[in-house]
Amino acid sequence: MKKNISKILIANRGEIAIRVIRTCRDLGIPTVAVYSNADVASPHVRLAGESVYLGKSASSESYLNMDKIIAAAHKTHADAIHPGYGFLSENAVFSKRCADEGLIFIGPSAESISKMGDKTKAREMMKKAGVPLSPGTTEAVRSIEEAEKVADEIGYPVLIKAAAGGGGKGMRIIENKEAFKSGIRAAQSEARNAFGDDRVFVEKFLQEPHHVEFQIIADQHGKVLHLFDRECSIQRRYQKVVEEAPCAFITPEMREKMSLAACEAARSCNYVGAGTVEFLVDKHRNFYFMEMNTRLQVEHPVTELITGVDLVELQIRVAEGLPLPLEQEDISIHGHAIESRICAEDPYEQFLPSSGLLQRHRIPAGPGVRVDAGYEEGQQVTINYDPLMSKVCTHGRDRREAIQRMKRALREYEISGLQTTIPFCYYVMNHPAFVNAEYDTFFVKEKFRPGDMQLLDDLKTGDQAAAVASALLYQLKSGELSNHKQHDGTVAATTGETEWWRKRK
Repeated sequence: MKKNISKILIANRGEIAIRVIRTCRDLGIPTVAVYSNADVASPHVRLAGESVYLGKSASSESYLNMDKIIAAAHKTHADAIHPGYGFLSENAVFSKRCADEGLIFIGPSAESISKMGDKTKAREMMKKAGVPLSPGTTEAVRSIEEAEKVADEIGYPVLIKAAAGGGGKGMRIIENKEAFKSGIRAAQSEARNAFGDDRVFVEKFLQEPHHVEFQIIADQHGKVLHLFDRECSIQRRYQKVVEEAPCAFITPEMREKMSLAACEAARSCNYVGAGTVEFLVDKHRNFYFMEMNTRLQVEHPVTELITGVDLVELQIRVAEGLPLPLEQEDISIHGHAIESRICAEDPYEQFLPSSGLLQRHRIPAGPGVRVDAGYEEGQQVTINYDPLMSKVCTHGRDRREAIQRMKRALREYEISGLQTTIPFCYYVMNHPAFVNAEYDTFFVKEKFRPGDMQLLDDLKTGDQAAAVASALLYQLKSGELSNHKQHDGTVAATTGETEWWRKRK
């Protein structure tokens, strides 16, 4: 049923709230921001047409409080809610509450969220739909003994995963039979604490796995389209840090098969809206369904850059009941895109959270660079929420140009006051495994050496002296004298970084 949306409340914060506000402005739709104590001075509050205070900084008293968010929508006469990602975006109860309150939830139905949110139910549906699954159970195991029997049958190593969760919580890789019982108990305990549900299932752990996902969009009239793939294998603690589109590892034939499987996965649960079907691909290029994220993804900008499609706009139009204005043949890949997540974490100290006053924040610009930022200079970055501060995306005619532009953007990005993942992302761009597209989900564990990030100590500290020392150290390591230019307090090393890596071997 078609219904024009007159005002959208964004039940989120930071860069995704700003992202949604900007598309709403393009469409001429008024917006409402919500905020907590920690976000009183956040830019998303200022950019929205209206704003409503939710409560204290704790998520449970603000961005996760359904009653307060729905009351804010009614108070401001908003007739739709965009959940962004995280918080309530994949909460079936919230989706249903919105429908019951006469509000349009800009996302899938409660039924679709529920089906795909339970990993065992999702595996059962995929099996019926003919979507490839890795060897293992389709249902939660009833006992440790049953799980151990399955592990013996499919062979070690195995993966224990929470039935009710995601994001790496309740997940354990178990290498051998001796470690099985302690490993599964640890996974159950973590799942219970994270989701209030200790059900787990067992699947075969794949060697040298790639995390490859497909963006889909579906309308209320039965049309399901895909917008191609993204590789998301650069992760720490099962959380993505660098993504690219399209995936350089899969073949065109694989891309065709995987896109068909992704669309079939969406049809199996009568999906409506934007979603992502995630696969694991082994070293032999066999692919297996992993899960479906029933929301917009953090990394959606790289898909927008290679397709020229505004996914938030499509989300809104689909929620209004309009048919998708595209056919599959209208969507094609143009060039290559990369995203670096700039998080308030210290890559020198095992990516521990960092917080503090954002004393300096100068974002990069120039050809092929897009930055979605949720913070401004002078703001306090706290540990109350997700550590994501901004996303740097680059687009090029090919993968090489996208990498070069990312290196430029990361060199230009200036942050001081706290530690960030900028040095790590720059490290990735220069590593031969990434440059040659020969990496998998074990990149951080097997190839990352924090001691090799001195090249970007200037970006870690924001200090001029450290910048000079870092550039000089880089020259010494490379064995070459590089020209460096000083301008407005910045130093740029200009030798070939890939050559430096080659000489270290």
